[in-house]
Amino acid sequence: MPRRRKKAPRKLSHFHLAVLFFSAAAFALIFVLLVVYFYLSLGLPSISKLINYEPPAATVVLDHRGETLAYWYKERRFPVPLSQVPPYLIQAFVSAEDARFYEHKGLDFLSILRAALRDIKARRIVQGGSTITQQVARALLLSNERTLKRKLKEAILAWQIDAALTKDEILTIYLNQIYLGAGAYGVEAAARTYFNKHVWELTLPEAALIAGLTPAPSKYNPLRNPKLALKRRAYVLRRMAEEGYISWETAEKAMKAPLKLNPGDFSPKKEALYFLSVLRQRLERKFGPELYTGGYTIYASLDLLWQQEVEKRLQEHLKIIAKRNKRKDIPEGAVICLDNQSGAVRVLVGGRDFRNTQFNRAIQARRQPGSAFKPIIWATVLEKGFANVASQVVDEPIVLPGAKAGSFWQPKNFDKGYLGPISLRTALVHSRNTVAVKLAYATGLPDLITTAQMLGIKSPLARNYSLALGSSGISLLELTRAYTVFINQGVLKDTRWVESIFDRHGKAIPLETKSKQVISPETAYFMSFLLHEVVRDGTGRCAKALGVWAGGKTGTTDNYKDAWFIGFTKEITCGVWIGYDKVVSLGRLETGGRAACPMWVKAMESRPESYLDEAPSPPEDIVFLEIQDFDPLRGRETILMPFREKDVPELKNSLPRQGIQRFIRELLSPLGF
Repeated sequence: MPRRRKKAPRKLSHFHLAVLFFSAAAFALIFVLLVVYFYLSLGLPSISKLINYEPPAATVVLDHRGETLAYWYKERRFPVPLSQVPPYLIQAFVSAEDARFYEHKGLDFLSILRAALRDIKARRIVQGGSTITQQVARALLLSNERTLKRKLKEAILAWQIDAALTKDEILTIYLNQIYLGAGAYGVEAAARTYFNKHVWELTLPEAALIAGLTPAPSKYNPLRNPKLALKRRAYVLRRMAEEGYISWETAEKAMKAPLKLNPGDFSPKKEALYFLSVLRQRLERKFGPELYTGGYTIYASLDLLWQQEVEKRLQEHLKIIAKRNKRKDIPEGAVICLDNQSGAVRVLVGGRDFRNTQFNRAIQARRQPGSAFKPIIWATVLEKGFANVASQVVDEPIVLPGAKAGSFWQPKNFDKGYLGPISLRTALVHSRNTVAVKLAYATGLPDLITTAQMLGIKSPLARNYSLALGSSGISLLELTRAYTVFINQGVLKDTRWVESIFDRHGKAIPLETKSKQVISPETAYFMSFLLHEVVRDGTGRCAKALGVWAGGKTGTTDNYKDAWFIGFTKEITCGVWIGYDKVVSLGRLETGGRAACPMWVKAMESRPESYLDEAPSPPEDIVFLEIQDFDPLRGRETILMPFREKDVPELKNSLPRQGIQRFIRELLSPLGF
């Protein structure tokens, strides 16, 4: 029986070999890809920050009426919800950047292949093929380096982002994050930058132009390269028509639309620069770097309309002073106005031009206030009960020990004369220096300095009796704030620079404000009465031009180097200082009444609101008596003066027919009179 032949082994066909090869290659590729995926995934940033996306946002500063004062930011961005973005702007971006955005899962492989072929043909990277989702990953989670490793990471993150977020959420991030040139981040900032309008107000041609900026914001910036910008706008409009978002007729009409740019102004209001400088320093202490990224809305205390008018009038007034003294150089000036009820700073002018010098003369300068310091002495005397407004003191030459051993100091009145026995009212109305020194001597320097500190003056005060004549430098803000106590029934209120602050979600941030009773309501009322008398009949007569009830005091230093006027109505206390930075004379007879008080009237008159023409209400225990008082200009006149009710019986018993001649022993005995 013949033996069977063994079957020869079957040879694999070319087809089978190819299948095996490609299968092995596929498995190897998948294995490599998995290895690469897991390797790259280990170092990938988390996408959790995208889930609660809150990009750096600009802080806007408004005045108390809602007028914009400034924008503070690291990146000029104003995040908006997708509901406020017009559909055609979304369609423009999708058409130009990622036509299959709503179809793919974060990666568009067709676009990647098309871009790869173009790059190979050009032998360099000419087209990225990135989807909107990939751009989000790159912008927020990765660097901009053009490497294969970064592109692979970007692809993985895009896949993860698409799985974790909705398409609308991805678009919200993209449209708020993307840089669009000229310092604008996000579509709202771009709308404000190029067209000075909100994103929801954009027309189709404007929306297409903004969408076209994405590939090269500097290159297509319409402010620099309008022709290129229009060419790019036309491309976006064609893509919108090709994708069916708009008709070709609409696209062609939009292409013919002229480029109407209206650049937004993000610079701070120049009239508010002194105020903003102070506000920024204070808020930086509260918020730190987040002030520039937190997207806060800050309603400042400033009244921009009033501020602008005061600055204008100050410029004119300072030129008048220079002209009448035949000076080529113009003096400096400062004005600060406070709201009595709230302590809010409504006006702050720190000098003629912030751009020339940032030195704030309303806050940083320490200048001698002269007689504007005297109300603090009178307040000390009245608060301690040493005297009342009608108490008599002798205006006469006095000699006190000088600073050096064996030396003497003899203060003199401005007119070099003396009036003899006069009331405390008359002494303040006519700003008698010798009386001021006597009263300071009677109260003692420690009590006088304590009163000044209680009234909010923090500058160091000299411990000698020249303090009574305003020899120690203090700031305009300090002295103006001290005067508010007299009209606020003895209450010192914190100076307010901010009305309210809201975070990016519209939630109010609590603000702490303090107030403190520093002198009695009775003393405060006496002082408002006396300072009104200064305006009615004394060195502050200029302030009567305001036409409503007001109180205030002038201040003039030696050789007319400083001119002051601090005054108040029931609603507002305003301080004015005029002088040269080099501390030289303003000119002969440039007193507080001549140089500063008229500017006070101009500042107060320029307030947008009118004033109440009424005096402050007296405390319950205040009574009024008709008192005959001597005035060097008017002679003897009958004046209705306020007193504490408990002092009335004693006062009645001590009133001769000629008027009150009450001599307070406690006041004068230390002086030897």
